[in-house]
Amino acid sequence: MENLLRNTLLILSKNRLANRAARRYGLRFGAQRFVAGESVSEAIETARRLNSHGIAATLDHLGECVQTAGEAEASAEVCLHTLDAIYESGVRSNLSLKLSQLGLDLSPDLCFGLMTRILERAERYGNFVRIDMEDYARNEPAIDMFIRLSERFGPAVGLVLQAYLYKTADDLKKLARLAPNLRLVKGAYKEPPEVAYRDKADVDRNFIRLIETHLANGHYAAVATHDDAIIEHVIQFARERGIPRSQFEFQMLYGIRPQRQLDLAREGYAMRVYVPFGNDWYGYFMRRLAERPANVGFVLKSMFKR
Repeated sequence: MENLLRNTLLILSKNRLANRAARRYGLRFGAQRFVAGESVSEAIETARRLNSHGIAATLDHLGECVQTAGEAEASAEVCLHTLDAIYESGVRSNLSLKLSQLGLDLSPDLCFGLMTRILERAERYGNFVRIDMEDYARNEPAIDMFIRLSERFGPAVGLVLQAYLYKTADDLKKLARLAPNLRLVKGAYKEPPEVAYRDKADVDRNFIRLIETHLANGHYAAVATHDDAIIEHVIQFARERGIPRSQFEFQMLYGIRPQRQLDLAREGYAMRVYVPFGNDWYGYFMRRLAERPANVGFVLKSMFKR
């Protein structure tokens, strides 16, 4: 039953009619638990609150893809404005973005040009930009784009790799020469069994292998998980191998396990929270529900309280 609900939520996450209906009613039906707000200023205030507890942030203006070059350029302007706001406010935060919002599907050259503008601004501020990984169809184009950008901007740009894909171990080897700053995640899109592990235990095993390999290679790892067993495994692995805490951080999503976030920060581990904002929040919200269908109960309660 849970798998059926998860698959239904993932299918709905890509439904354009449902997206439009959700945006019409705003964040009030439960999404505010996972989305910081619709404006940059709301995201900055959330980052400021996190910083006050010793937790860094990464801001992400939500959106799934764009249809025109003009929309891609508008998305880039939001990214630039977000970097400006981070710098001007002094909050400890970097930026995450999706290449589909910057026209990757329309033209890789358009996307590269917009990413160049964004990374030049980030470099000027001494900040960092993470390229989020999307569905399998965009996986290889995103890696190719990262390689092009990394060769020019080096440590100012990072990437996400997904443990549920069979190809990720090979991707990790391919990228090793760049000493990349990677966010390692399990993966949250619905993919066919031809390209992705379906069993949670298989995903977890691959996730741990990827983390260990990346850390053992001496590269920076952002370990994105809410799983206590994996968190403790990483801590023990780092301790046994003499890997300094400065070589890795833990990352969690806004609205999920806030007490655990605080505990890790108080224990002296680098802790960063992914803070999404914007009015195109529907697809992101549905994927969060799919990751843990029990959250559907929370949403229904929030609706009936009104």
